[in-house]
Amino acid sequence: MSERVVVIGGGVIGLCSAYEASCRGFQVTLIDRNPARRDGCSFGNAGMIVPSHVAPLAAPGAVALGLKWMWNPESPFYVRPRWSWELADWGLKFWRSANRGHVERSGPLLRDLHLASRQAYEELESQLGSFGLTRRGLLMLCRTEAMLAEEAHAAEAARALGLRARVLDRQAAAALDPDVTMAIVGAVHHEQDCHFDPNRFMEVLQRKLTDAGAEFRWSETLVDWRHDGRKLRAALTTSGEVEGDRFVLAAGSWSPVVARGLKLGLPMQAGKGYSLTLTQPRQLPQLCSILTEARVAVTPMGSTLRFGGTMEIAGRDESIAPRRVQGIVKAIPQYFPEFRVEDFAGIEPWVGLRPVSPDGLPYLGKVPAWDNVIIATGHAMMGMSLGPITGRLVAQLLSDESPSIDLRLLNPTRFG
Repeated sequence: MSERVVVIGGGVIGLCSAYEASCRGFQVTLIDRNPARRDGCSFGNAGMIVPSHVAPLAAPGAVALGLKWMWNPESPFYVRPRWSWELADWGLKFWRSANRGHVERSGPLLRDLHLASRQAYEELESQLGSFGLTRRGLLMLCRTEAMLAEEAHAAEAARALGLRARVLDRQAAAALDPDVTMAIVGAVHHEQDCHFDPNRFMEVLQRKLTDAGAEFRWSETLVDWRHDGRKLRAALTTSGEVEGDRFVLAAGSWSPVVARGLKLGLPMQAGKGYSLTLTQPRQLPQLCSILTEARVAVTPMGSTLRFGGTMEIAGRDESIAPRRVQGIVKAIPQYFPEFRVEDFAGIEPWVGLRPVSPDGLPYLGKVPAWDNVIIATGHAMMGMSLGPITGRLVAQLLSDESPSIDLRLLNPTRFG
C-alpha cells in the first residue's frame, strides 16, 4: 500500500503539492476549510507567472513607502491600526529584512524558482489541457518619467540575473500592445513573464486529482493533531480524524493557526487584495501589465479583463473595504483613457488573503521538531506564479530526495 499524504489547504500551493505527490504514487487526502466551489486567494488573482519579480517584498524603501501610503485609504498599501503583538513582531522582522543584502541574496533564488515554475506550467498545460497560458510577457506601464527611471533600474537588475527586459518609449509600448490605448510615458517589457486563467487552472488540476483517486475533504476545519513522539499520525478535523504517513501544511493565511498546534511559529500577516473582472471590456490588451504607480495588475483572460491590487494588512478579515476598491477603479482610466469608472458599476469585487512572511519569501521545507511534516506557505503575491515548482519541491521532500533548488533561504524555522 502506498504512503498516505495529508495536505492541509486547497489553494494553488496545496493543489500543486497534492498533484505532484499523486504523480509519485502517494495516496493523497486534501483538507480545506472552504467548500469545493470556493473563492480563496488562488481563484480571483491576476494569474501571472513573473520571473521579473526577483526582489522580495521586504526591500530597501519598502517601509518608508508603506508609511507614506498608509495614511491614504485608497493607496496600494494600508495597515489597519490595531493592537496586535503578532503584527508588531511581524513589522519589526519586516523592517530588519528590508535591506540590500536580503535583496541580493534572494534575487538568484527567486529567479530560479520562477523560471522553473514557468517551465512546469508549460509541462502541466500539455498534461492537463489548456488553461489559457499566454507567453507574451508583462508590461510595467509608467505614467511618469521618475517611475520609468525606477523601472528601468529594476530591468537592469533583472538583466544582471540573466532575464530579458527592455525599456520602451510610449510608441514602442503601443506597437507591442496595439489593441489598448495607453496614457503613459513608457514601459518596461519583461519578456519571460506569462499569464493564464487561474480559475481554469485550478479546475483542471482538481479534476485530474479526482481522476487519480485523491480524496477531497471540503468544509472541514483542522482543530488538532494526533501524534506519536516526533511523528504525526492524524489530523483531527471538525468531521473526524484523517490518518496519514506524511503531512503538508499549505493553508495560506491560516497556516500560523494550523501550525500553532504543532508548536511551530510562522510569523505571517494576511495581505488582503481585491480584483474586479470586466466581462465586456471596452478594449482588450494582448499582454498582462502592471500600472506601476498605482500597483494595479491587469490581465486579459479569454474575452474578459481582470484588474487587481492593494495590500491591506487587516488580520484574517475578508470583508470588503469600498475605499480600497475605489482606489483600484480610479487608477485605471489614468493609464487606459478609454475606460471609465462607470464601467465597474455593479461589479462585485472579489477579495482574497495572501500569506505574507516578514521577509517576503515563502516558508518551504521540513522542520526539525517533526519527522513527517513539510511546510509550504507564505508565498504572498507569488503563490500562483510559484505554485507548480513548490508542488514539485514538496514532492521531492516527501520522497526524501534532495530538492532540485537550494531551499536554505526558505527554511520554515528561520525566524526561530
